[in-house]
Amino acid sequence: MSERSVSRQKQEKRWYSVLAPEQFDRAEIGETLAAEPEQVVGRTITTTLGELTQESGANNTKLTFKITDVGSDTAYTEFVKYELTRDYLRSLVRRGSSKIEASITVLTTDDYRVRLQPVSFTTKKADRSQEQAIRRVMIDQVNDAAAERTFADLVDSIVEGRLSSAIYGDAKMIYPLRRVEVQKLTLEARPEEVAAEEEAAVDVDTEDVAVDE
Repeated sequence: MSERSVSRQKQEKRWYSVLAPEQFDRAEIGETLAAEPEQVVGRTITTTLGELTQESGANNTKLTFKITDVGSDTAYTEFVKYELTRDYLRSLVRRGSSKIEASITVLTTDDYRVRLQPVSFTTKKADRSQEQAIRRVMIDQVNDAAAERTFADLVDSIVEGRLSSAIYGDAKMIYPLRRVEVQKLTLEARPEEVAAEEEAAVDVDTEDVAVDE
């Protein structure tokens, strides 16, 4: 390929401004380069909560967005992942204390399937039964939160620290805690995907039913 052809291809590409969802005030979170708008759809971009809110103290939280639509020179996204940085999580670990984790898959009121991973850090070493009780609190609080909230509201409760505070309030009665965090939230399926899975499951069940002739 000649240098002229390569140069022409580069000139044909254009930059698209990538915007966060309305939930995050349509803040610009980056740019992406493509020759055609359809090439942009499906791409992901990761930023920090600190960059979105202009608060340096929130740089330990990573947010990932997926491009779902493109209009003129703007790309629109949906939120797909919340994750605390490894460095921040390592800084919370102390010798002689317990780190208690859980992984819970839930369905929000608007039928988004989400996986949440809360983590609790105790002040000293808890025994096995105490760890199990704290894990039970985390699971119950996450299930209750999802049962009462839409996907956007659930994300807000995590970003704003309300879910962590609720877990802390209950779990500290079992054993003294130093910190509670939601270390990761991942969008696993959208409502249309959940509905398709349920329909497929019903079809399989129907085929498995024996019919007496």
